[in-house]
Amino acid sequence: MAGMNQTQVTEFVLLGFSHGRSFLFALFLAIYLATLLGNSAILSLVSLDPHLHSPMYFFLSHLSCLDLCYSSVTVPKILANALRPQATISYRGCLAQTFFLMWCAGAECALLAVMAYDRYAAVCQPLRYAQAVSRSTCAMAAAACWLWGLLDSAVHTLLAARLSFCGAAQLQHIFCDVPPLLGAACSNTRPNELALHVSSIFVGLSPFLLVIISYLCILATVLGMPLATSRRKAFSTCSAHLLVVTLYFVAANLNYNRPSSGYSPAADTLVSTLYCIITPMLNPLIYSLRNQEVWGALRKVV
Repeated sequence: MAGMNQTQVTEFVLLGFSHGRSFLFALFLAIYLATLLGNSAILSLVSLDPHLHSPMYFFLSHLSCLDLCYSSVTVPKILANALRPQATISYRGCLAQTFFLMWCAGAECALLAVMAYDRYAAVCQPLRYAQAVSRSTCAMAAAACWLWGLLDSAVHTLLAARLSFCGAAQLQHIFCDVPPLLGAACSNTRPNELALHVSSIFVGLSPFLLVIISYLCILATVLGMPLATSRRKAFSTCSAHLLVVTLYFVAANLNYNRPSSGYSPAADTLVSTLYCIITPMLNPLIYSLRNQEVWGALRKVV
C-alpha cells in the first residue's frame, strides 16, 4: 500500500511561499545575482592571474564552483515559484534537487577540511609546503572531496526515494531537502534519520574536528612567531577561512541536527536559507575583502 501511495505522488506543494511572494522574488534574485557575480569573479581571477596559481586559490576556485552549484540547484526554482499562484515541484525534480544539494553539502564539508590542512601546512610546515601540497596532491584531494559528497548524496537520495507520502504531498519549505521530505512522509523514516545522524558524524563532525585541530596548531605556531608583522600576516591568511568554516558548519548543524520537537516552518526556512543560499553569497566576499592578492589580481584585470 505504501508503494502505491508513493507512485501516485507526482509533485509537491511548497508551503513556504504563503506570504510576500514579490519580496521573496526580489530578495532571492538579488542574492543569486550577487552569488553568481562574486563566485564567477573568483573563478575568473584564479584562472587569469598566474600569481593566484597556488594550492590555496586552487581550492578556493573549487569552493566557488560548489557555491555556484549550491545556489543554482535551489534559487532558480525558488524564483520561478515566487511568480506562480501555487508553488510546486515535481516528485523527480524534488529528488534531483535533494541529490545535488546533498552532493554539494558533503563535498563542501570535505573541501573546507582540506583547505584548513593547506593553511596548516603553509603556516606550520613552510619548508615542506611545496611537497605536502603538490599539484597532483591538490588534484587528488579536490577529486576526493567531490566523490565523497557524491557517495553521501547517493545514500540519502536512495533512502528518500523509498519514502511514501499520503494524501496531499506538501512540504513546509521553499525547496526540497532531506528534513522537509522526512517531515512530510507517512512511512517509516528511521533509516533516513539514522543515515542523517551517521552522516553528521562522518561527513560533518569529522571534517570540523580536523579544521579545529589544524587551527589550534596554527594558533600555537603563530603565537610563537617573533615578529608582529609575521603574526599579522598569518592571522590574515587564516581568519577568512575560519570565518567561512564557522558560518558553514554552524548553519549545517542547525539544518540537519534538529531538536526532536523540530523548528517552526519560518525558522526552518530561515536556517536552510542561511545554509544553502546566504553562505554561498558571503564566501567570495569574505575571502576577497581582506585579501590583497585578490584585490591586486582584480586591479590587473580591470
